[in-house]
Amino acid sequence: MAHRALVVLVPFIGAAACSRADTRAADMRDTGSVVAVADTDDFGAPLPTDARFAARVVSLNPAATEAIFTFGADSLLVGRSRWDEFPKAVSRIAALGDGIRPNIEAVLAARPTLVVLYATAENRAAAEALARAGVRTIALRVDHIAQFHRLLAVLGRALGAEANARVVSDSVQATLDRVRALTASRPRPRVVWPAWESPLLVIGGGSYIDELLTIAGAENVFHDMDAPSPPVSIEEIAKRDPDHVITGAARGAKLSANLSWHAIRAVREQRFIVQDPSVTGRPSVVLGMAAVQLARALHPELGDALVAAALVRDSLP
Repeated sequence: MAHRALVVLVPFIGAAACSRADTRAADMRDTGSVVAVADTDDFGAPLPTDARFAARVVSLNPAATEAIFTFGADSLLVGRSRWDEFPKAVSRIAALGDGIRPNIEAVLAARPTLVVLYATAENRAAAEALARAGVRTIALRVDHIAQFHRLLAVLGRALGAEANARVVSDSVQATLDRVRALTASRPRPRVVWPAWESPLLVIGGGSYIDELLTIAGAENVFHDMDAPSPPVSIEEIAKRDPDHVITGAARGAKLSANLSWHAIRAVREQRFIVQDPSVTGRPSVVLGMAAVQLARALHPELGDALVAAALVRDSLP
């Protein structure tokens, strides 16, 4: 279950780490939902501003697909990647293959007028091939919360759903702000979040998850590493001596059973913070829910207040 839920997260954080210098967007941090939309995407292609380009949309970017459903433009979708799993209604949209290095023939067979890509170097060739075929593309990456808000703004404008996209953006940000305010005065436990075990990757300062940890009232011991998911050693984790290890429900037992992980004091002492990767594993419209979930695990004393925070809606009615 945990492994399956990470299918969305890991290919994209790995691709983002590889393409960090390849994309135009500067390092962005959580700065709220007021976003200035540039004229070009992360590959430098002009952004469509006429909703006529969105008559038939293929989204190969899971965060974008979920956003399109949330602000009510899913009737435009004629294709998605096989990694798109949320919401459940996405299953009625044809799966056209991978979101990275997609099958261009399969995408073109859906007769799209617009294709949404994840902005990684491995997708540049796809964007160029689609452009040669006369199909407009939007390539965006989401490493940070501010980039998620930008994605909403760009898609809202391109699909003629600006007002709904703004409501979603504001709602997510309201939840994040509420959680941040509740945890601001609490002690901040030091944590490590293993993102993958072989090779060993951890959440670094270049990830939206690092921002969620800060909002939820924790300190990521690998915040100083700029990559979204830098490779590290067990010895380096032990040296940084986190108070807790953040894992999925089943992974804590797996780490405890691995003697090499006993070099880490938090593992020896069974100090795990359990999170649900189906919520935290994607930089999408559930970001507010993810912040609430993490804060409740880190600061159970804030339970009732965080339940109230969770009532701030993260989507349209």
